[in-house]
Amino acid sequence: MEKKILCPKCNKITTCNGNPGEVVLIKCQYCGAEGKVTFQKTEAPSSKKLVAIKNISKRYKDLLAVNNISFDINQGEIFGYIGPNGAGKTTTIKMMVGLLKQTNGNIFINDYKMPEQKQKAHKFIGYLPQQVAFQQWRTLNHALTTFGKLSGMDKNSIQPRIDELLKILDLNEYKFRKVGKLSGGTIQKAGIVQALMHNPSLLILDEPLNGLDPESRFQVKQILRDLSKKGTTVFFSSHILSDVQDVATKICILDWGKIIKIGSMDQLKYEFLKQSQIELVLSKKSDKFNEINKISGVKNIIEKSSKRFLIDVEKTADIDETVHEIIKNLLKNNSRIKSITPTSPNLDEIYQYYLRKGVNM
Repeated sequence: MEKKILCPKCNKITTCNGNPGEVVLIKCQYCGAEGKVTFQKTEAPSSKKLVAIKNISKRYKDLLAVNNISFDINQGEIFGYIGPNGAGKTTTIKMMVGLLKQTNGNIFINDYKMPEQKQKAHKFIGYLPQQVAFQQWRTLNHALTTFGKLSGMDKNSIQPRIDELLKILDLNEYKFRKVGKLSGGTIQKAGIVQALMHNPSLLILDEPLNGLDPESRFQVKQILRDLSKKGTTVFFSSHILSDVQDVATKICILDWGKIIKIGSMDQLKYEFLKQSQIELVLSKKSDKFNEINKISGVKNIIEKSSKRFLIDVEKTADIDETVHEIIKNLLKNNSRIKSITPTSPNLDEIYQYYLRKGVNM
């Protein structure tokens, strides 16, 4: 791996090489300053395809709800499925779990064909529908016990598993409370518990974070990350794009039943980024910042305030070299730099970009 480092002493760029997880001692080739650089560990993605969707469509009379979509999900991936209301997300999910039969195409879950082999595939699937349906008169413990039995769990393992999951999701105090007395957010978390009861290798979650408060959303996102690290595959839809950005390793944008774009967050950013942008914050106002315009690669300067600027950089420019030249220029003109960082678009901006661009891309 190669890494470019900005020397904190002379503000020049030094290049160093190392292996993932390695800590390397480097020496600046310009001023001789020494320091340590850590190369982040990278894990090889699993090659096992747990989900294979091949050219599936679903038609309801004159409505083509899902239109010839294909994607694969590898073991351990967190797959975020996003799109406007009516895009076909829930229809896709119902076909994946065998509740609907596709009009065309094939679905394989752990190599089992859906819906023909759904009885075998269901052993590997934990499913949370968009609206959780517990019988109101049951206690939470009673309801989860029933779901454990329906999942084929050994009767002696059901109660310990319930206790374990209720503790993880902070639901212990509701264990013997009737479902009809629980809040919407608590029922949603209980729905996540039932999906996890039999330790599935694939979680299929339709709007799992809907109705949760910020603390509970943070908690559930951390649970999904932990499960992914242990090899559980997660497929989930959500309208809360910031949450998708936080946890998804792959994101699929769906509109009018067709896939518009699919890839990691970095891959989705690539086409969106026609140019790079740098945020510059000065410690005090400077009348010399306009001289930055003369630097090669700088396209435009947007003054957000007297001390904060956004600098547009041409996509073809070397952003590290441009940052280096900006810092040199500012220091030469006695400007005091508080921070200088490359900016990055969020998923909301990327999502709107691809929706506007449409399916003919």
